[in-house]
Amino acid sequence: MRKLVLLRHGQSTWNLENRFTGWTDVDLSAAGLVEAQEAGRLLREAGLLPQYAFTSVLKRAIKTLWVGLEVIDRQWIPIKADWHLNERHYGDLQGLNKAETAARFGEAQVLEWRRSYQTRPPAMAHEDPRSECQDPRYPMEAARHAMIGESLADTVARVVPYWESTIAPVVASGEQVLVVAHGNSLRALVKHLEQMTPEQIMEENIPTGVPLVYELSDAGQVERRYYLGDADRIAELSQAVANQGRLHS
Repeated sequence: MRKLVLLRHGQSTWNLENRFTGWTDVDLSAAGLVEAQEAGRLLREAGLLPQYAFTSVLKRAIKTLWVGLEVIDRQWIPIKADWHLNERHYGDLQGLNKAETAARFGEAQVLEWRRSYQTRPPAMAHEDPRSECQDPRYPMEAARHAMIGESLADTVARVVPYWESTIAPVVASGEQVLVVAHGNSLRALVKHLEQMTPEQIMEENIPTGVPLVYELSDAGQVERRYYLGDADRIAELSQAVANQGRLHS
């Protein structure tokens, strides 16, 4: 039985402010640092000691990984950071408050932007000062195309090939793997692992800072999934994610 751990980064400063973040490289909040430490504690208590880690190139994920590994004394393991694990790019919505955006465009429109499978957000021009086009982390054309704005389907289209080519072989080799990424890039991976429909993945809400464990067969099939930690608290955190973008949550 192979175990794979997925971890959404701890609360970021823009999570705290209820903003669309996407590829904007914001830091962890004070609470997010505590969540990262708690995630490490939960991994240690469960005996889940990763031998290899993957993360995005955004510092809220990288710092969550660093803090968690420090707690379990695993800072020495190989780490691979790659933009394919970045959060979904929210295009022209990046930086906007979700509730204020709902007040302006309506809850239904914001829900569609946040949770529909195929709908892309309003596009961000490459000339926009918020654009990452000049960021040295993203020299490739595929990344430049994503910077316009992505649907969840677009995110799946970049995450799944990276999983298959790079992460899955390490899991299959028997290594204990930890993936620290973002709400939507992890939802893309969850959809693939569990063979969910677009409608099913719309209902998946992954809370920050809570390890999600997959037990996989030798063939890579999901045998079991579960979060580490208090079930009632995790349910509250998941509901809070679902409530983002509502005028009254």
